Amino acid sequence: MLIGQTRQPEAATDARLDEAYRALRGDHAVQFDLTPVTPRPPAPEWLRTLGHWIADVFRPVGRALEWVSSLMPDAPYARILLWTVLFAAVLALVWLLVQRWRSGEWRLPRWRRGEETIADEEEWTPPAAPVRAWLEEADALAARGEFAEAVHHLLKRSIDDIAYRRPQLVRPALTSRDIAAAEAIPPGARQLFGGIVAAVERSLFGGRAVSGGEWAATREAYANFALREAWRA
Repeated sequence: MLIGQTRQPEAATDARLDEAYRALRGDHAVQFDLTPVTPRPPAPEWLRTLGHWIADVFRPVGRALEWVSSLMPDAPYARILLWTVLFAAVLALVWLLVQRWRSGEWRLPRWRRGEETIADEEEWTPPAAPVRAWLEEADALAARGEFAEAVHHLLKRSIDDIAYRRPQLVRPALTSRDIAAAEAIPPGARQLFGGIVAAVERSLFGGRAVSGGEWAATREAYANFALREAWRA
């Protein structure tokens, strides 16, 4: 009698478990078929090689920074101050190098504008005597009606001025139009030089005769181009 009473609760429990299992399997909110995880493909060989190369290049930089850091005091505020000064010095050096590349000369930052700019523009102004001589040579050509030769003469003298002021800009591979588009030339001087270049291009490459009016405008452009004011940034 006791054995029969024990088997009946066990059978009821098994039935409830079977029912709960069927209900769980029938619940679509529960996922039983798990998708196997696909391993991430390895990085390409060229990327790993590039990473190793970059690490090798910057490893001396990291060692240098560690060496500099070892020389600094242990005080955190002092380290922050010294790192800030060092970072500012590096930025100043980069700025000087960029200016050297753009203008062809070492230039210090200008903190004042207008009439109080640094007086080194005085050194960039061509002496008055050569300017008058160049204009007289061009005037002599124009007096004979050779206006195209006269404007071409002023173009060559303008390029000489640019070579004096911005040595880095004047290179054999560059054309006059390339020089006229250089951002290292101040906007005022660039506009005047561009007018001279346009007059020569119309004559030399376009086959158009240079009129007296064009010659006069080109002469005035060069006279203003040679002035210091045109070269103020």
